[in-house]
Amino acid sequence: MLLLCIVVAFIVLLLAGVPIFLSLSGLSLFAWLIDGKPLVGFGQQFSNHLNSYTLVAVPLFVIAATFMQRGGVAKALIDLAASWVGQRKGALAIVCIMATGVFAAISGSSVATAMAIGAVLVPAMQDRGYPISFSTGTIGAGGTLGILIPPSLAMLIYGIIADESVPRLFLAGVIPGLLQAVIFIIYIVWFAKRHDLPLEPKLDRVAFWKAHVRALPALLVPVIILGGIYSGVVTISEAAGLSAVVAILVSLLFYRDIGLKDVLPILAESVRQTAVIIFIVLSALTFAHWLTAAGVTQMLGQAVTNANLSAWQFLIVANVVMFILGMFLEVISVILIFVPLVIPIIHHLGIDPIHFGVILVINMEIALLTPPVGLNLYVLQSIANTPLANVIKGVGPYIVLMTALLALITFVPEISTWLPAFVFNKN
Repeated sequence: MLLLCIVVAFIVLLLAGVPIFLSLSGLSLFAWLIDGKPLVGFGQQFSNHLNSYTLVAVPLFVIAATFMQRGGVAKALIDLAASWVGQRKGALAIVCIMATGVFAAISGSSVATAMAIGAVLVPAMQDRGYPISFSTGTIGAGGTLGILIPPSLAMLIYGIIADESVPRLFLAGVIPGLLQAVIFIIYIVWFAKRHDLPLEPKLDRVAFWKAHVRALPALLVPVIILGGIYSGVVTISEAAGLSAVVAILVSLLFYRDIGLKDVLPILAESVRQTAVIIFIVLSALTFAHWLTAAGVTQMLGQAVTNANLSAWQFLIVANVVMFILGMFLEVISVILIFVPLVIPIIHHLGIDPIHFGVILVINMEIALLTPPVGLNLYVLQSIANTPLANVIKGVGPYIVLMTALLALITFVPEISTWLPAFVFNKN
C-alpha cells in the first residue's frame, strides 16, 4: 500500500512540474520516516553515496563537454570530416554523422553534441538547399551518438547505479555506435540520390591537410581519455580530470572561440549542471536503498518468476517500458528510476548487465528524439528556427532505423559484449 501511494505521489509530482531530484529525495525522506528510521540515517545514506571515486568523474566530464561545446571544437571536426567525404551528393549530411561521432567521443553528451554541431551545420545545410526536416533530423539523430560512443555520461551514470565496470560499458558501446553511424550514412546516401541533393566542392591537397592539422588538438581529448583508461595509466576519474584540463587548454590556446573572461562563466554553468546531476543521482540511490530494504525489488523479482518470463521476454517488456518512460522523462531520470528496480531481475534471469546497459542507452537515444520531452528536438528547433513538426518529421526515419538496431542488439548480445570481453580477457 505504501509503495502504491509513493508511485502515485511520484507521478503527480512529475505532472505538476516538480523537479525530479526534489520528487525523489522528498519521497525517499517520507518513506524513511514512515518506516520509523532515525532521520540521521537518511543523511548518512546521502554521504555514503558521495564516497565514490567514479562519481568524481561526472563533474569533470561535464566541464570537458561544456568547454568543447563552446570552444570552437565543432568547426574543426566538421572540416576534418568534410575533407574525407569529398565530392558527393548529400556530403554535408554524411559530414554531420562523422563529426557528431567524433564529437561524441569528446563530449559524452547527446544534447551538447547536437547543439555544437547543429549550430554550424544547420545554416550550412540550409544555404545548400537541403530540406529543413532532413537537416534537423540528421543532426538530431547524429547527436544521439553522444550517449553511446565512449566516453558516455549516460553509461557512467548507469555504471554507478548498477555497480558495473565503466571501462567495460564504454567498450560495449563502441561497436553498436559505429554500426548506428554506418546505418545512418547508408540512409543518407539513399536519400541524397533520391532527392538529388547538391554536390559539394572538392578540397585541394592544401585544404585537406590544413583541416587535419587544425583538428589534431581536438582529437587529443578522446585519445587521452580512452588511451589512458585502457592502457591502465589512469582511472576513470583521473581520465575525466585530464579531459577537462585538455578541453580548457585546447579551447583557449588553439581554437580561441572563447577567452579567459569566459572561463569562469563556463565553469559556473558546468557546476550548475553537475549539481543537478549529482543531486538526482544521490536521491535515486537513496530511494533505491529504501526499495531494497522494503523488499520491493524482491517482490518484482518474484513477480517475474511467477510470470515465468524468459530473459528475452523480459527484455521485450523492458524495452517497451523504457520507450514509454523516455517519452516523458529525460535520460538520466529514466536511468535512475528504472535501473535500481530491474538490476536484481536481470541478475536473476542471467542477463549480462553490460549488455543491458547498451540496450538501455539505445532506448535513451530514441527517447531524445521522441516528443514530448525529446531534448534534441527542442535544441534543433531553436537552432533552425523552424516549427517542431519539421524536426519530428525529419527524425522519423532515424527512429525506425534505431528501433531496428535496438532489436538487433537486444537479441544478439555479442554485438555489445564481444569487445569488452576480448579486451579484458586478453589482459
